[in-house]
Amino acid sequence: MDTDHNFINLTTENLSDEHVCCIIRSKKFHPGIEAKRQWLAARLEEGHVFRKLDIKGTVFIEYAPLETAWVPVTGNNYYYLYCLWVAGPFKGKGYARSLMEYCLADAKEKGKSGICMLGSNKQKAWLSDQNFAKKFDFKVVDTTDNGYELLALSLDGTTPQFTKQAKSQKIENKELTIYYDMQCPYVYQTIEMIRQYCKTNTIPLSLIQVDTLQKAKDLPCVFNNFGVFYKGTFETVNLLDITSLKRILNK
Repeated sequence: MDTDHNFINLTTENLSDEHVCCIIRSKKFHPGIEAKRQWLAARLEEGHVFRKLDIKGTVFIEYAPLETAWVPVTGNNYYYLYCLWVAGPFKGKGYARSLMEYCLADAKEKGKSGICMLGSNKQKAWLSDQNFAKKFDFKVVDTTDNGYELLALSLDGTTPQFTKQAKSQKIENKELTIYYDMQCPYVYQTIEMIRQYCKTNTIPLSLIQVDTLQKAKDLPCVFNNFGVFYKGTFETVNLLDITSLKRILNK
């Protein structure tokens, strides 16, 4: 098991110098990375935690107090786990366990009621591994009609829940509608790709940037940083590529 000194937490002081794991930045400017840095700079002051292995690779956990987490989930005194990701050659070395154990120890130390995260009854891309979370005794505490789940590790018997609006999963607008924020560095390029595809193919598109906590809490669907509607119905939290975009538009 790797010891703690291998890990570092991002702070307002080191944020500009450290890579943010998901897209390893080269010398070139990357708009998605810079957008994430700006988003993180404001969040870190709210108790948001981004902890990573001190290497050039994808090994990190990201979580925040539920009260200031940009998700339509309510609960008292919980942490919300946005992302736990260990990729490539770093898998199988105990890093994910170390990161989850850090989050759990942090929750206990701060007297939190527990930790919650978004999952689904069938593992989806762009969501943390829920089978791994269940090894830590995360349990399903709320569900939506289309198979998304709220998983929680309760430390005091209380449980969080999706907001009523998040479960509605319907909007008036019938055209392709995407809610997004800048937390994930991949969002920027995904939005630009979709914007270009829809423009080229004259497909009506509504892009709604979730740029405040209140907007996130009031969302009409489950959300981790991205949410897609078509014909007024919620489709997915997965970031889209052209293939998955076409699949939705052909419905």
